[in-house]
Amino acid sequence: MIKAIFFDIDGTILSHHTKQVCDSTKKALHQLKEKGIYTFIATGRHISEMRDLPIQDLEFEGYITLNGQYCYNHKEVIYDLPIHQDDIRNIIQLINKHPFPCIFVEDELMYINYHNQAVKIVQDAISTALPDINDLNRGYTHPIYQVIPYDITIETEDHILQCMPHCKRTRWHELAIDIIPQNGGKQNGIKEILHYYNINQNETMAFGDGLNDIDMFEYVECAIAMGNASDEVKKAADDVTDDIDQDGIMKALIKHHILDKY
Repeated sequence: MIKAIFFDIDGTILSHHTKQVCDSTKKALHQLKEKGIYTFIATGRHISEMRDLPIQDLEFEGYITLNGQYCYNHKEVIYDLPIHQDDIRNIIQLINKHPFPCIFVEDELMYINYHNQAVKIVQDAISTALPDINDLNRGYTHPIYQVIPYDITIETEDHILQCMPHCKRTRWHELAIDIIPQNGGKQNGIKEILHYYNINQNETMAFGDGLNDIDMFEYVECAIAMGNASDEVKKAADDVTDDIDQDGIMKALIKHHILDKY
């Protein structure tokens, strides 16, 4: 019996074609709540970004943000995992020597050292405004949960990871990567959420479409890839549903006997 379902945002509940959540997804989330099934967001996004998305009328039990590094519900922070301070120091020094655009993500703030065309392209692709510009040296004195370099070569990407040995990368756009703690990821956030709510791993389901959803898919009992997901993501899933704009979430929930009808 499924007791908890985890939903990615971009390309899963939020369409970048319509810039909205489709009606069938809203109905599905409402029906899940009526059945007493917990629903959670599991995203790479930051809390400040989510405030600007058209998801504010949707009710979730809790939120796994920053690819699992910062998890909370309406009462409290359930779990957080910042990047090792040595790694932050190293990437600051690298950027000071060889500048490239990079977002630093704190618990309440996310900011970038500068904007360029690549940043504009990526932010437009995810329907998000350009991040505020701030001094990355804040990282010396504030916990950083995620680092997002933009517009870097493969060689620079590899060098960054060599300078951040306690971290790993996830590519989510051809011009941007997420860097998080080595033992982080959505699956780690899910593990902490399940412990908090006393839910078993075999009572879980997840929906996603991105490469950063693969570790989540490997952890939950039933993983559903959206029809708009890449082949690599679909391969990691237990089942593939229709595209986000073709009622994919609702169709999968009916197919797997979680819900009865539209």
